[in-house]
Amino acid sequence: YARYSRMQGYNVLHPMGYDAFGLPAEQYAIETGVHPAITTQKNIANMRRQLKMFGFSYDWDRELATCTPDYYKWTQWIFLRLFNSWFDATCKWTDPTGRATVGRARHISELIEALDKGELDIDESGAIDHDPHGDSTRWSSLDADARKRAVDQCRLAFVDEVPVNWCPALGTVLANEEVTNDGRSDRGNHPVFRRPLRQWMLRITAYAERLISDLELVDWPEPIKLMQRNWIGRSTGAEVDFPIASGGADAPAIDDFTQWQAARAVSGFGRAADDSVIRVYTTRPDTLFGATYMVLAPEHALVERITTPDQKGAVEAYVKSAVNKSDLDRTADTKTKSGVFTGAFAYNPVNGKQIPIWVADYVLMGYGTGAIMAVPGQDQRDWDFAAKFELPIIRTVQPPADFDGEAFVGEGPAINSGMLDGLEIAPAKRKIIEYLESTGQGRGAVNYKLRDWIFTRQRYWGEPFPILHGPDGEMVAIADDELPVDLPEVEEYKPTISHDEDHLPEPPLSRATEWKTVDRDGVEYLRDLNTMPQWAGSCWYYLRFLDPQNVSRFCSREAEDYWMPVDTYVGGAEHAVLHLLYARFWHKLLFDFGEVKTAEPFQNLINQGMIQAFAYEDSRGVNVILDDVEERDGAFYRKGDGEQLTQIVTKMSKARRNVVNPDDIIEQFGADAFRCYEMFMGPLEASKPWNTRDVPGVYKLLNRIWRLYVDQDTGALSPQMTSEPADEQTLRMLHKTIKKVGEDIDS
Repeated sequence: YARYSRMQGYNVLHPMGYDAFGLPAEQYAIETGVHPAITTQKNIANMRRQLKMFGFSYDWDRELATCTPDYYKWTQWIFLRLFNSWFDATCKWTDPTGRATVGRARHISELIEALDKGELDIDESGAIDHDPHGDSTRWSSLDADARKRAVDQCRLAFVDEVPVNWCPALGTVLANEEVTNDGRSDRGNHPVFRRPLRQWMLRITAYAERLISDLELVDWPEPIKLMQRNWIGRSTGAEVDFPIASGGADAPAIDDFTQWQAARAVSGFGRAADDSVIRVYTTRPDTLFGATYMVLAPEHALVERITTPDQKGAVEAYVKSAVNKSDLDRTADTKTKSGVFTGAFAYNPVNGKQIPIWVADYVLMGYGTGAIMAVPGQDQRDWDFAAKFELPIIRTVQPPADFDGEAFVGEGPAINSGMLDGLEIAPAKRKIIEYLESTGQGRGAVNYKLRDWIFTRQRYWGEPFPILHGPDGEMVAIADDELPVDLPEVEEYKPTISHDEDHLPEPPLSRATEWKTVDRDGVEYLRDLNTMPQWAGSCWYYLRFLDPQNVSRFCSREAEDYWMPVDTYVGGAEHAVLHLLYARFWHKLLFDFGEVKTAEPFQNLINQGMIQAFAYEDSRGVNVILDDVEERDGAFYRKGDGEQLTQIVTKMSKARRNVVNPDDIIEQFGADAFRCYEMFMGPLEASKPWNTRDVPGVYKLLNRIWRLYVDQDTGALSPQMTSEPADEQTLRMLHKTIKKVGEDIDS
């Protein structure tokens, strides 16, 4: 299509590059015992040879690889933009495209200035308070070290101790997207454990609203848009505080609920929950009167504090068992519900009734607040849990007369709900939120399933972080003119692997003894010893293609203004909630600082199909490699015992030995036949099995076309060729053909 567009007179940018850092390349190097730099360059050279052999019209002057210092210099530069910025959620501005927008990234110095002036404050949870009250702010009471820590937690790139997917067999932390549904690594199928570790995080959640709304600006397949919307998971509801009534010796219990209510009516609903309450987020605040128990995630900070002595052993055992399960396993509908009572109770804020507090693994710390109010009458999971543990069930929505099920999740008037009785769900929600806000017990809220991006890998083959760590824990950014921070040579690049889930990470860069320490004015700093994940370099490569030789900027403003956005992006649906989401996030950061002029990087997206292959299985479903298969009368049999096999269509893989080497096909039939056969296989979006037996038909067709113009005996142009002008009938046929072919290509 690029060649066709050029022939139509368009200026086409059709480049090629290699996303070369990351776990796959490093794992291959470990398996082969060859340094990843060597294997990567070897693979790039072979891929370049094959692509040129195909005759594709790539602009080879723009070729790049994400693992070269002149490329990852700018990956590090963009990371520093994240590190040196914060997100002002209330900022109203007109973006470079002329749209009125709310929320943008701003330089961290602007945050410090606003805090010093008292225009903003930092609350006890570390969140930015945009409406500080009183003459004195909390910020003004902090010492210099506390201020530095508070600012660091507001950055778009920050360090935090979070529950992560730790894979000791790979020696690294994995993103949620890199862990399979059964709690194993997608690379190598190793067990993955949940544990708290200090990690670099990128605050992608700050852009959640814009990542959803700006999908309207792009021409993408609707299923991909839906996948991103669902992954971000926007919902509306309310945050509600449940005061703790009783618990263990350390539980901050409230003796008098009425007194607490009166105090809240005066103080209002705090930005952060205090120690005396459990804060929940619910999409159904109208069902509050039906909350008959509460559930905390096993990782919730309050679990240990509120658990009574007689329940301590059972709770600790349950928590230890639960934390290593995958999120999908914990929340699966088919899973048998499990949980344990903490011995503690909380007050239901709308009626003052005491309800028990449980711990259960179907509640996730990563969504909402890590605590739920359980309403078994209106939620099937809560119903199943309540039925198993004999907890009360109160319906708060009237089901139809003929309803004979368990939890009712449909529409209907409120019942057993005091002031809400008789109201349908929508007005009941509005009324209860008004009540909660007026009494200081809750507030309307928007929540997202999207979590901040874990951006640390304890591996060697990746971009080093341009950050220094001081002796007192302070973090210092490398100056732009000191970039790139080169990836050092180390004698042993393999990670320290273990099958012990308690094994601590030992990054390979810790072995670079001379590289890892830096002297600044007589003070010794330690470089960050982790590397960025494999997604870092691919977040912005499309911008480097515009101007790959530029040494002073990631691309010139003129090139960005001329070429962006990308008109057509061809990529698989598997990138929907990974690369495509991450690239949009980084692009929006650059957009906020005026580094790019487009709100979205990729205007049109096409999900290409996969070229598949035939494979063969025996009666047990076991794969039979291609070398052991023979065909007789249209059926397939295993050589040796003659068992008839089942032919299936699957992706090409080394394990099945059904990979087709393009070198062999092109050597026998040529690049034109190879490319034409792929086009004959079907539309770009379709997945089809490769069948080498069909290639000769295309090869013969091309030869017949060739013989229309060239005499096969002499090699000279056919005598049927003429330089005389075509007659009217021929010209009409020619232009009809051009029109039809052009319409088919463009469609």
